[in-house]
Amino acid sequence: MLNYTIRRLVLSIPTLLFIAFVIFMLLELAPGDPMAQMPLTIPPEVKEKMRIALGLGEPWWVRFPLWLKQFFIVEPQYWIDGIFGTNFADGAQRIISFQSRSPVFDTIAQRLPQTLWVVGMSYVVGVAIALPIGIISAYKQYSVFDQAGTFVSMIGFSVPPFFSGVLVIVIFSVQLGWLPSIYDTTHEVVDWETFKFQMQQMIMPVMVLALQTTAQVSRYMRASMLDNLGQDYVRTARAKGMSESVVVMRHVLRNSMIPVVTVIALGIPSIFGGAIITEQVFKVNGLGQLLIIALQGSDIPMVMTITFLLAVLIVMMNLIADILYGVLDPRIRYD
Repeated sequence: MLNYTIRRLVLSIPTLLFIAFVIFMLLELAPGDPMAQMPLTIPPEVKEKMRIALGLGEPWWVRFPLWLKQFFIVEPQYWIDGIFGTNFADGAQRIISFQSRSPVFDTIAQRLPQTLWVVGMSYVVGVAIALPIGIISAYKQYSVFDQAGTFVSMIGFSVPPFFSGVLVIVIFSVQLGWLPSIYDTTHEVVDWETFKFQMQQMIMPVMVLALQTTAQVSRYMRASMLDNLGQDYVRTARAKGMSESVVVMRHVLRNSMIPVVTVIALGIPSIFGGAIITEQVFKVNGLGQLLIIALQGSDIPMVMTITFLLAVLIVMMNLIADILYGVLDPRIRYD
């Protein structure tokens, strides 16, 4: 298993480099200019000096290796210096945002906790609801519960976040007045009352994102359980006198979780994609909103860094899913 993990990590390096190059070239060829939002009264020669100061005066074959050096070497050095008090970076140039003129990773570190609160909670809630729904729906196939679970899943698949987000705002904020419509990112939890308010403002964003997760995972869980419930080893276990709970929860569930683990692992990056829309709807000051603002302002370093971090997350989740395959299924050997 260790040798397989090392091989996959080594093979992921050229994959990530290719992804970084594709993202960079797409942003390079995309229309838009960071200087377009500058006042028209600024003379052209001043704008040209500003372009040179932002590094836009260099060709792409100079700027792309520079970004790679800053991402993989300079930024980790600053991170190590901040933890251990060393001086590895020695004042090297970091990745700087075109809009804020501040280090990109510092801005991401400020926005990341808000996104993790909403996205992390929604994914945990979605998976926790989806697994029991899938198990019970498969065990009681074609029952009322199964039909209701199928109906909810179809809604989750069909309704996009930008529509369901507005819908829950209209119902629970405008009509009923139960929940705040805007997420207060400056809110601090210091006592029970502030904790309750934090939970209240998280309910609607978490509900919207968890609906999609529940729909996807529950369908995969149901299909995998149905496939295993008809296997010979299940009939053998029942013939030996094992209780139904032991047969379902110990034998069937473990084998059924093998394909579902992949769906859960690969769904983590996709939930960040859904958070981009959800954060715009609920005004969550997280990574999704930061990416939208950077795209509107042609902030290439910010867009490049955020999208590449999502690509790294996808590659790592693929690796984790493959490793968990071997843990859950003893028939799978990588060495």
